[in-house]
Amino acid sequence: MIALTAAEVAAATGGRVVADPTVTVTGPVVVDSRLAGPGALFVALAGEHVDGHDYADVAVGRGAHLVLAERELDVPCVVVDDVQRALGELAREVLVRLRAAGDLRVVAVTGSVGKTTTKDLLGQLLGAEGATVVPRGSFNNEIGLPLTVLEADESTRFLVLEMGASGAGHLTYLTRIAPPDVAVVLTVGAAHLGEFGGIEAVAAAKAEIVAGLAPGGTAVLNADDLRVVAMREGAPGDVVTFGTIPTADVRAQDIRISRQGTVSFVLRVRQGSPTEADEVLAPVDLQLVGEHHLTNALAAAAATLRLGLDPQAVASRLTAARALSPHRMQVTERPDGITVIDDSYNANPDSMRAALKALAVMAGRERRSVAVLGEMLELGPDSRTAHDEIGRLVVRLNIKQLVVVGDGAGGIHDGATQEGSWGDESVFVSDVRAASAVLADELRPGDVVLVKASNGSGLWRLGDELAEQGSAAVEGGRA
Repeated sequence: MIALTAAEVAAATGGRVVADPTVTVTGPVVVDSRLAGPGALFVALAGEHVDGHDYADVAVGRGAHLVLAERELDVPCVVVDDVQRALGELAREVLVRLRAAGDLRVVAVTGSVGKTTTKDLLGQLLGAEGATVVPRGSFNNEIGLPLTVLEADESTRFLVLEMGASGAGHLTYLTRIAPPDVAVVLTVGAAHLGEFGGIEAVAAAKAEIVAGLAPGGTAVLNADDLRVVAMREGAPGDVVTFGTIPTADVRAQDIRISRQGTVSFVLRVRQGSPTEADEVLAPVDLQLVGEHHLTNALAAAAATLRLGLDPQAVASRLTAARALSPHRMQVTERPDGITVIDDSYNANPDSMRAALKALAVMAGRERRSVAVLGEMLELGPDSRTAHDEIGRLVVRLNIKQLVVVGDGAGGIHDGATQEGSWGDESVFVSDVRAASAVLADELRPGDVVLVKASNGSGLWRLGDELAEQGSAAVEGGRA
């Protein structure tokens, strides 16, 4: 973060200094006292189980110069009414200063699926152009986004932000903190339907990122998703579209799926109006596993092209890009001949279908496909139906073995049974430990096994276990 005095922190947050007002923050902004270091600002958030105020002295003992708190403490602090909101206001002020001081560009990504992979791709495409800040993990909410903004300093040229929402107004809040110069909308899907209340409400909430663009900003919209491309009507400025349809400004053609589950295509970039034939073509061979990453790659390409990158450089960097975030189509080739696809970080009907299709492609006719599926959370009253449909899809894709984990995912087993699974082709188990026991007996050399569920189901532990059994995750996503 840029250096700020206690007085400046108080002015930005509407707080009151309980310390020497000239005390200066010169280090990072942290919400975990264990991460505090020399010059840090410790933000004392009060969580459900832990109150950061109880660890303020620990943070200062580790070198923090200042604490942002909601009550007076026996350490240098700025006292505010609401620490979480003050964190956002501080990030907003710092970004205003950075924009005024230099050529900082903000790129923000939202969508029901693909946000994290797309921000990872953006970071790899932009990093060669200048100092780039990218969120760690999935820092995409009212706490994670301000922390990412506050990692930027005077040297930062590109600030990549992931913006998540689980209800109306969430993206409006985040774009107030960090109005994007380029706003990317990937998809409108069934994620968090239980919290939004319906697919049209999801679309309205995602459109908030377009309305929140900075003056002169550009909306980058998925032309293959009708609800997304319709957001152009509310865009305050320019719109660039991406997709596979001929009218997209940035599109893929000659799409090919390899037996390893990766995608190759020719990137076409329109240079003029839709009636002009002035286009640039560049070949791309993604290393990422899963056909659905085509959307993420096109989105990253469209955003970075808008920021001035050359199409050939974009294509070359997309080809070189690696999978960076764990539990997202992370492929491990085990020495015993078993391939593990760990996509257990999150799940909704759209991403579940994409992962199952990738499993079927990678296994082909020669290898046995095994799907270990857990619950898709936050789907609301349609949850049972959504799980049932996934079970039926498993059968239609001819997945050879299905292991369903946990009561919340029981509809997957029911759907598979109703669609035509018989005998032991579909097995239901109560928890991760039971699933591990089944797989210990069931898996054999040559199998391709997918582990997929929402993070809250805990199935990621099984993904780690399977990947660690005598093997190592392969850099870039594959051997």
